Formats: sequence, C-alpha cells, structure tokens
Amino acid sequence: MTSFLPEGKRINTSENLQRISDIESIRKAMTDRTILEARAKLCDNEHNLIVDLGAYRGVIPRAECAVGIKEGTVRDIAILSRVNHPVQFIVTDIKMDSNGIPLPILSREKAQRICIDNYISRLSVGDIIKARVTHLEPFGAFCDIGAGIVALMPIDTISVSRIEHPDERFSVGMDIRCVIKSKENTRITLSHKELLGTWEENAALFSVGETVSGVIRSIENYGAFVELKPNLAGLAELKDDLRVGQQASVFIKSIIPSKMKIKLIVIDNFFSDEERQPLHYFLEEGHIDRFVYSPPSCEKYICTEFI
Repeated sequence: MTSFLPEGKRINTSENLQRISDIESIRKAMTDRTILEARAKLCDNEHNLIVDLGAYRGVIPRAECAVGIKEGTVRDIAILSRVNHPVQFIVTDIKMDSNGIPLPILSREKAQRICIDNYISRLSVGDIIKARVTHLEPFGAFCDIGAGIVALMPIDTISVSRIEHPDERFSVGMDIRCVIKSKENTRITLSHKELLGTWEENAALFSVGETVSGVIRSIENYGAFVELKPNLAGLAELKDDLRVGQQASVFIKSIIPSKMKIKLIVIDNFFSDEERQPLHYFLEEGHIDRFVYSPPSCEKYICTEFI
C-alpha cells in the first residue's frame, strides 16, 4: 500500500527515471502495468495531455485523463490544471507518430483505478495517511491522497486553533499527514487536528514565567486569543494596538489544566513576513479510534470518534 503516492512524489525517484529512460523500459512498464510519473507539458485543442518522457513524448487521451471524465462527473478544468504538473499514469500502448518515432499512449484514469482498487478502497476511518495539498479554498484544503485522487479537509478539522483560511496553515504542494474522517466509496473527508497533539501534550512544551512567540488569532472584548501551537491557544489581556494576524511575544502568567486555560500578557506585537514554522505531528502513522483533546482533570470533555 505504501507504493501509492500523491502526484509529484514519484517523478524524481531513481526507479521512475529508469523506467522512462528508453523505449524498452517503457515497453516493460506497459507489460507490468507499472504506475509511472512525468510532467504534463501541454493540453492540446482536443484536451489530450502531452507528457514529457525525456527522449519521447507520451499522450494521455482526454477520456483517460482522470476518473470521472468519461462519465462527465469531472470537468475538463481538471485536465487543464494538470499542465506543468506531474501526472501519474500507466502505459497502455506504444504507437508510431507520423515521423516513425514511438508514441506511448498513457492512461492516468487507469492508474487512478489501480490506486483506488488496491489502496483507497482498503482505507478505514481513523487510518493515518500521507497526503499532498493541491489547492486551498476558504472552506478547506484539497489533498491528493494517491495518484491524483483528491479528498477534502474542511477548515474546522485543520487545527484546534481557529484560522480564517487554510493558507494560514498550509501551502500548495505541502506534504502533510492526515486522518480518514469519513469514507463513502471513493468520497473521502480528511481531518488533521488529531495529529497535532492534545491540550496537555502541547501545554507541556511551555512553562509559567517564559516569554514565547505566538500569533494573534482573534480579539474579543474580554481578551485576545494567541495561538502558541496549532492545537494550543492562550488568552491575553487586551492592548490598544493588537491586530489579528500579528506575531506576538507573550509572557505566560499561568497554565491551568483543569480549566484548559493559559493566561498571557502581550510583551510585543507586530506584523511579520517570516515563513510559518513546520508542523509537528505527535502521530504520523497507524490508526486511531478516538482522540481526546481535553485533559483528564478538566470538566469539559473534547473528543473525536472515528467510527
């Protein structure tokens, strides 16, 4: 199952490069039905994708560009958007072009079917998998979970700390871990926050009396919520110049597990163009049935069930 990867993860591997290095290797890959990957260079006026195989060019006919194209459930924009991006495929035939040069005929749709039948269909709710962010919308992040098969991660499942847009946490092309939240045939919904640690796990990274960095996520009439980690925020006393999205240096006054609260004082606040810190996962693989975010001593119980 680990051989099924998001598009872009296979293209520069030595095995993939060897298999597209010459026509005999391409022919053997056709016989073996091996999934290969290369970059789509253009989409012609009939919406066929032309793929760069190094010494050769391959063609993915329009109907073979993705699962759902034949049925009309996927629009042609899904084909156009692959130009200049890696695509996975199997070789279905090798013809000769008008100049007598071998022309491999490719199918991304069949590669996706293989991925669905041998990987995605076997996934269960609660499984932790690798994915790659493909595009971002205000309501969530779309992620490639294998061979260009895309699943949605709703914005409220990205982290416990609330964000206004997924681009505050992710960027297109980012490799992430996620959990299968729901599954209906090939329609899959993802979650992410359960891998970023419980309240206690995150709070254990900080101590009372420290001054640490954070991001101001919201401002209320009773205080400002400052994100210390994607799954941990504290409440700071208000200042006149606080703005949502600012970086903040905050002094930790108290950490109260029984109330799941961290009290802060803002020492400094400013806007910054610094790159976001990489995500830290407390879980990276395996399966989870239940994620309890709240501490045992807290009256409030916050839990995600994967059933």
